Amino acid sequence: MSIDSSTQDRVTQLLGREPRGLRAVAVSSPSGEPMVIRVASLVDDKPFPTLFWLVDADLSYRIDQAEAGGLIKRLQQRVNSDVGLRRAMAQDHAAHIALRAEHITPAELQRLQQLGMAQVLARRGIGGIADFTRIRCLHTWYAAHLVVPNTIGALLEEWWRLPVADRDAAGGHPVCGTRADRTTAPE
Repeated sequence: MSIDSSTQDRVTQLLGREPRGLRAVAVSSPSGEPMVIRVASLVDDKPFPTLFWLVDADLSYRIDQAEAGGLIKRLQQRVNSDVGLRRAMAQDHAAHIALRAEHITPAELQRLQQLGMAQVLARRGIGGIADFTRIRCLHTWYAAHLVVPNTIGALLEEWWRLPVADRDAAGGHPVCGTRADRTTAPE
């Protein structure tokens, strides 16, 4: 797939650097602004498991603030104590691995096999996460969530919907059920 020069330039501007492995804009804002890009699974002759990359500056900043405030730790505590959330996350990772496989070109797959690295992508989930019970990065979870809704993206949206004064009182533990209960639309 070819990216037109204006899209390439805009993504470069949003990232503050030249994007590596840019394949497509996966999600755009209502005004057409890139929000999430899709990246090749082989970049600079190395496996690159992060399929979706958040480029929306406002969302990135909101997530930066949530992470800086300790939300990953609080959400991870919730995940650690809830087998249903852990199961849902494992399902999210499996679905993401399958989606990534759909986007790997035959040439990329051949090169990954030559490098002995094809299985790396088959074992790594959202954002390249190997332990399917760990959050690690809200940016990568939310980028993937904007493409295909997932557990952690839904938890983040629930947390954003809480009044600011209630976020700490809720311990970063918004109510979110199973896959069928998820919110699909970003704020």
